[in-house]
Amino acid sequence: MELVDLSVPVETGMPVYPGDPEVSVAPALTVARDGVNVLGLHLGSQSGTHVDAPFHIDDALPALGELPLSRFAGPAVVADARGLAPRSPIGAGLLDGLAWPSGGDAPIVLVATGWSAHWGGESYRGHPFLTEDAATLLVERGVRTVGIDALSVDPTPADDFPAHRVLCGAHAVIAENLTGLDRLLDAQARRRPIEVWMMPLRLDGADGAPVRAVARIG
Repeated sequence: MELVDLSVPVETGMPVYPGDPEVSVAPALTVARDGVNVLGLHLGSQSGTHVDAPFHIDDALPALGELPLSRFAGPAVVADARGLAPRSPIGAGLLDGLAWPSGGDAPIVLVATGWSAHWGGESYRGHPFLTEDAATLLVERGVRTVGIDALSVDPTPADDFPAHRVLCGAHAVIAENLTGLDRLLDAQARRRPIEVWMMPLRLDGADGAPVRAVARIG
């Protein structure tokens, strides 16, 4: 059994979606001055590796605290979308090639673009993205949790959010800014089972929250 951290570190100046709150991490209390160490954190609900609740794109859709915990953990499959040019669309054909399990609930689907290698640089915004057709296919297959190793499942920046609208409209959750998915692809190629946990901070009524995303390879 192997545990793989799929989360980016939370640190001052880390990349955020254009317009989102900037992240700062600094000592608020110190042992030398106060007898204990405590960090002060300033960040947005969509900072770092995080999940989007449907409420993120529509006030009428479920907020984070209304979703079942089962949305954030379970067996996973990984779609290999590596090697695409910047800002390339990821169509339904790529996802249709996944080995879908027979019977039971649909798995968590993680989309590996390889774009986590650009984390921290301006090129990180040029990631591939899901098309509306790809998101529709996932929903039709019963998938209610989708993750990607990029800033968004839609382009960055974007005037419209079709993949978000389709997924969130089906009450799915979206995990973004994942990392380490290449290790899961290697495990999947060796037919090793993969489970993923992406448990958010308990922020009832929120649009989303940072997560510590971890995979277990059997």
